[in-house]
Amino acid sequence: MGRGSVAVLDVRSAEVTVAVGERGVNRTIVFNASHTESYGGYFHRFFDEDKLAEAIYACISSVERITSRRIRKLYVGVPGEFVTAVPRDRNAGFPKRRKIRAGDLDALFEGGARVLEGSRLIRGTSMIYVTADNRRVVDPIGLTSTSLYGLLSYYYCREDFAAAMEKIFAKMKIELLYLPADLAMATYLIPAETRDECAILLDCGEASSSVSVVLGGGTLAQIAHPVGRAQLAARVMQTFGIGDYSDALRLLTRANLFAKGAGTREFPLSDGPREIDFRLLAEVVKDGLDEICEPFAAFLEDCTGRDLEFRPVYVTGEGLFGIRGALEHMSKRFSRVTEMIAPDLPYYNTPAMSSRIALVDMAYEDHNERKFSKRFFNTSGGSI
Repeated sequence: MGRGSVAVLDVRSAEVTVAVGERGVNRTIVFNASHTESYGGYFHRFFDEDKLAEAIYACISSVERITSRRIRKLYVGVPGEFVTAVPRDRNAGFPKRRKIRAGDLDALFEGGARVLEGSRLIRGTSMIYVTADNRRVVDPIGLTSTSLYGLLSYYYCREDFAAAMEKIFAKMKIELLYLPADLAMATYLIPAETRDECAILLDCGEASSSVSVVLGGGTLAQIAHPVGRAQLAARVMQTFGIGDYSDALRLLTRANLFAKGAGTREFPLSDGPREIDFRLLAEVVKDGLDEICEPFAAFLEDCTGRDLEFRPVYVTGEGLFGIRGALEHMSKRFSRVTEMIAPDLPYYNTPAMSSRIALVDMAYEDHNERKFSKRFFNTSGGSI
């Protein structure tokens, strides 16, 4: 890749994307090349690793052809389904009052690292630091104190995910580095000042979704569940006897969950026009949204001690985009404001682009930090 460019692999629950890009001014992203392929998806594990490999090979080949360059290093976004985020408190005391150094942060992180069976540690980030005089700071380096407290996050990638990736790339001579995709989206999409007081991100995909409770540059709690747009489409197919999945997806975009006077009208399907009861369609979609919300609403109730009572849920991902009234219905289920969030970039300002944009941004930051430091962890959330 070019000197300032990074290559990322964005693994979603129904498609994979390889993108090469770099960060522009004001954290904009400039793409040199990008290619997306569908594959079999996953439910706790990949359904068909051969199809996954074929999709990734096609993406790599296309991007290398467009850029006329070989990919030597690839940042792999690990979806929430395959990530465990573990928060830990760490304290360090000093013999006397002195300036806090980078090595003190390294020691703080390394002292909290643990082995998690069946997973590997891929990243460590900080949520908050507090000095002896109760100063809460993002970066304590250079401050004087007799102690340092850190609320830290450790991200573990499941070994079966890493093994699948390493098998695919075994003969390609490409170095793989892993990034937690949900963290990348949270830190890119949600402003830092919002994350300083806790924030909630729901990434709704095609067949898998996840919720993260984030604080600062880290994650307090995270959960994934195998629900998404595919479950909504399946309900529509079953209710209306539709045999084509793409027809069901198109019908979802015509649903309006709170429209008055919705009745029966003709809708074109691949096998011919069909009379559709749009009032019934709205109820079917609402039931499907309830299925998506249920595990995440229970999860957020369990997080009541984390100052989340009045925090909105920020929703991103391809799963709910285009379904009119979906956010309003979910707000009722979550009993909190629900807002769609997407990259604030021309041409890329849709929720479906959130993961690849955020991964390129995080990978670009890591790539540049590696040039200047050998530390394993840093305060801005990057493994170095």
